[in-house]
Amino acid sequence: MTPAEIVLPPSQAARALMIAAASLAILAAVWIFQALGYEPCELCLTQRYAFYAAAPLAVLTAFAASRSAHGLARAGFALLAAAFVASAALAAYHAGVEYHWWAGPTACTGGLTGSLDVNDLVKSLDSVKVVRCDEVQLRIAGLSLAGWNVLASAALAVYAALAARL
Repeated sequence: MTPAEIVLPPSQAARALMIAAASLAILAAVWIFQALGYEPCELCLTQRYAFYAAAPLAVLTAFAASRSAHGLARAGFALLAAAFVASAALAAYHAGVEYHWWAGPTACTGGLTGSLDVNDLVKSLDSVKVVRCDEVQLRIAGLSLAGWNVLASAALAVYAALAARL
């Protein structure tokens, strides 16, 4: 096998299973970071939706391809590509929030609005821990996890789009 055939195997089913494996590996990595004490913010949790959806969709796509339903498999790859494009866009938005290029959602960034009752504030501090979306908890090789998600999601989107065309 050539390196190109390892990365992009001739079988549609194998390509779909590679996407499923990559999605599960990314989810495992973020769960490990979470177990190590890096709490995800609201945007981090939202970015995981694409991977939660992609793993079973990729398995279904592999099943369709193994049954010679190539049109259905191509549609599955197209859906996977669209999910990863959306994930890359959301991750890029989150990275921009982290760099303070634009404002993030008010649920996890910014200050308080409206009237403030000290008793309500004390009660909320006891019950709620907000992880800020605009503060990076971990950088790996200079990129936040949102930055890495941009790269991973974009790569998977390109891979799925190529798999759909082949």
